[in-house]
Amino acid sequence: MSRRSRNSNRRTSSPPPPASSPREFRLPESTTPALPAVDDFAGLDMPAGLLKTLTAQGVTTPFPIQAATLPNSLAGRDLLGRGRTGSGKTLAFGLALLARTAGLRAEPKAPLALVLVPTRELAQQVADALTPYATAVNLRLATVVGGLSITKQANTLRRGAEVVVASPGRLNDLVERGDCVLDDVRITVLDEADQMTDMGFLPQITKIIQQVRPDGQRMLFSATLDRNIDRLVQRFLTDPVVHSVDPSAGAVTTMEHHVFHVMDETDKKAVTTRIAARDGRVILFLDTKRSADRLAKRLLAVGVRAAALHGGRSQPQRNRTLEQFKDGRVTALVATNVAARGIHIDDLDLVVNVDPPTDHKDYLHRAGRTARAGGSGSVVTLVLPEQKRDVTRLMSDTAIRPRTARVTSSDAVLATITGAREPSGVAVTIEVPQPATPAASRADQKGGTGSGRRPARRRRNGGTSEGAATGAATGTGNRGANRQSASRATAAGGAGATGGRGSTRRTRSGGATGGAAGAGGRGSDRRGGRRPAGS
Repeated sequence: MSRRSRNSNRRTSSPPPPASSPREFRLPESTTPALPAVDDFAGLDMPAGLLKTLTAQGVTTPFPIQAATLPNSLAGRDLLGRGRTGSGKTLAFGLALLARTAGLRAEPKAPLALVLVPTRELAQQVADALTPYATAVNLRLATVVGGLSITKQANTLRRGAEVVVASPGRLNDLVERGDCVLDDVRITVLDEADQMTDMGFLPQITKIIQQVRPDGQRMLFSATLDRNIDRLVQRFLTDPVVHSVDPSAGAVTTMEHHVFHVMDETDKKAVTTRIAARDGRVILFLDTKRSADRLAKRLLAVGVRAAALHGGRSQPQRNRTLEQFKDGRVTALVATNVAARGIHIDDLDLVVNVDPPTDHKDYLHRAGRTARAGGSGSVVTLVLPEQKRDVTRLMSDTAIRPRTARVTSSDAVLATITGAREPSGVAVTIEVPQPATPAASRADQKGGTGSGRRPARRRRNGGTSEGAATGAATGTGNRGANRQSASRATAAGGAGATGGRGSTRRTRSGGATGGAAGAGGRGSDRRGGRRPAGS
């Protein structure tokens, strides 16, 4: 019997434990006692190269989630770890993964360890964090995400990589193309598992885990726990060691939460502008990519070095914008939820919800961009009169008691808490790289870009959700293909190729058909026969 067929019957589990709240399930209890936490890394059974690199990186004392989980993960136990963003989860799983893989060599296309993450930005952050440690123990690490060259990623896997950090969509694309085989994966990590399930990745995650070694180690880390996470735990983790940091899943003593009630949209714009003009960096969260672009443009016009970050930007644009924000060339990052998880910015002390999130998990992850790694910071939410009830419920769901105040753009309390000030009024320009042309990127579009296969959803304010925008505009959908199209060079054809599973093969209607199919999902147009988008 093959590994893959054995895997379907790999694990049996008891019925799920009763929920402790309408949103979160009760943490399972391990039947095997956990190993005790450690006080320092030296007490762990890790290769000398990892210990030396920790010292070189200035990491001297383990964070609570690292101290508690590493003795058990190094022993090969399955893990369920809950902790807010910035609590040290990457090294908590990364050190164990690398220590247990050290000394092994992967065959071409057959990695030995896998880290699944929901977004490209988080994949890059995880890869950057683990690279010096992987190098120290002579392990090859590959990043597999949408929006970048699938051909280059396939070539890297063919050369061999022991550790792969991947988004589920692109990894499935490569597996189905035959460029990656998961049978030898002995350690699987799901990082930010709650966001992956929220984004609709649960079927893809299940498909991936069913292909890895049935006797392998599984580690699941999440900032919040809900029913979808419960399903993953029950199905794929065996007697896991459970560790929870910050039981409220977000309340941090070094983080202050403020709710500012503003009178109307005009006053909200003035308050936002003054906060953005502060002396120091700030992330401003909005609901839609269109509103993010508008705000960034307005801020640039009054002298604030602002840039937008959302799913409508190409991956090179998003990478450049983050680099500019990290080095201070951009001081106001205007973002949608694409930046709410997986982006680590050192010494960021202010996050502003210009548009309050509707989900408590989105609030926690937006807030998690500040007060990271033991630092301090503030989270400010701007609330219009008609949003007051929803925000009150949101704060209750997050178990946070914010400080509230009514403010106008000229109030001293605004400047005291956020550093708000009047902008210079002199327009500035921020250089943004242009996206690749359809002709230059056609080979990669043919393989799909698969960083997210999410259904299109509508926000209550009418804006397009991040998932739909990403699939249509930037090529983070599935396997767009544009083969033998009669008008390959048309811009619409390029857009269609980057969408969902739409393909234009020998089409008479050219790129427009590809665009319609790509935006919807599995639509295809073969020899002129048109299938409705999204079918």
